[in-house]
Amino acid sequence: EVQLVETGGGLVTPGGSLTLSCAATGFTFSSYSMNWFRQSPGKGLEWVSGISNGGTTKKYADSVKGRFTVSRDNDRNMMSLQMTSLRPEDTAVYYCTKDRYAYQVVGSNDYDYRGQGTQVTVSS
Repeated sequence: EVQLVETGGGLVTPGGSLTLSCAATGFTFSSYSMNWFRQSPGKGLEWVSGISNGGTTKKYADSVKGRFTVSRDNDRNMMSLQMTSLRPEDTAVYYCTKDRYAYQVVGSNDYDYRGQGTQVTVSS
């Protein structure tokens, strides 16, 4: 059974940093691109970042480029999102997702599993 568990969310002041983690089980993690999405109250799901199965290709939404860094550890079946210079508009529930098919192009947004999410709140 595929499971994705996000951790690391919390309350942070503007300009602060947080690192989110996604622990993956139940599939061959090293074969799949992975992504981070977020959803703010009253808004739809927004793609944030993606990383290829081997970790060599990384992509970011314009809204987070230069502030967020995605990484993965295929030995530990973990993906992370390091977030810096956080803004109030980054407030959202953050989800990690598994691509539907192995070796998909990063950022295809075609996923079949999503974690339960972790809340990030940026406020003074």
